[in-house]
Amino acid sequence: MATKFGMIGGGVMGEALLSRLMQKQLYATEEVLVSEPQRERRDFLAQQYGIQVTAENRAVAAAKDVLLLAIKPQVFAAVAADLEKEISAQASPPVVISIMAGVSLSQLEAAFPQAPAIRAMPNTPATVGAGMSAIALGQHATERHLEQAKAIFQAVGEVVEVPESLMDAVTGLSGSGPAYVALMVEALADGGVAAGLPRAIASSLALQTVLGTAQMLHESGMHPAQLKDRVTSPGGTTIAGIAQLERAGFRSALIEAVVAASRRSQELGR
Repeated sequence: MATKFGMIGGGVMGEALLSRLMQKQLYATEEVLVSEPQRERRDFLAQQYGIQVTAENRAVAAAKDVLLLAIKPQVFAAVAADLEKEISAQASPPVVISIMAGVSLSQLEAAFPQAPAIRAMPNTPATVGAGMSAIALGQHATERHLEQAKAIFQAVGEVVEVPESLMDAVTGLSGSGPAYVALMVEALADGGVAAGLPRAIASSLALQTVLGTAQMLHESGMHPAQLKDRVTSPGGTTIAGIAQLERAGFRSALIEAVVAASRRSQELGR
């Protein structure tokens, strides 16, 4: 059976997408080919998911439907040079979907002028099927290509379509955001320890508090400010804590973190 879905890069995010695609049976195992330079990693992916693997990027370029680039932006030029002739030779090349931070649609289209291109930014909760992905379509991508991309990223969570001009902001918020949240969970647990709680209990309380709050906001559609006001009683403990967060510049720090990460995403694409 011919390869329909090809992927270059079998790292954490690549595997997250791959595992959910296999679980949801969007592709048969014999329709998937993954190129990965590390032999140990290739062997693992082949054994774990029953797919075809290779060390040759050019072999993946023969995919009929989708070619997913799950690589670091720093190696894009070398990988593109390896693939360009193979893709250009096809009468109907696959849609090229990139999850590289900072690599623009114009760069993708310059590298693969014969192929439709889509730029995507998933995040690491995709590994547990709770990801958030944003996608932006290139000038040659059609509604069919959009549906293909949505099916892939909906397998690992939720998807929004945005103009490419917003992709660096997406990277700074949802792409890098899990690290900010992890830092907040760690800090909450540290605060619990400082207040006298055993570490294991503090960590459990912090994690479930963040998880439950996110789920509550998601399911209710409530604005975060409304939930904050519900928890905050006059002269109570919560307002005392919020006042301290405001004095420490908590909101400003998060805002600046998103802006700094967005700026870095722009720099990576230059």
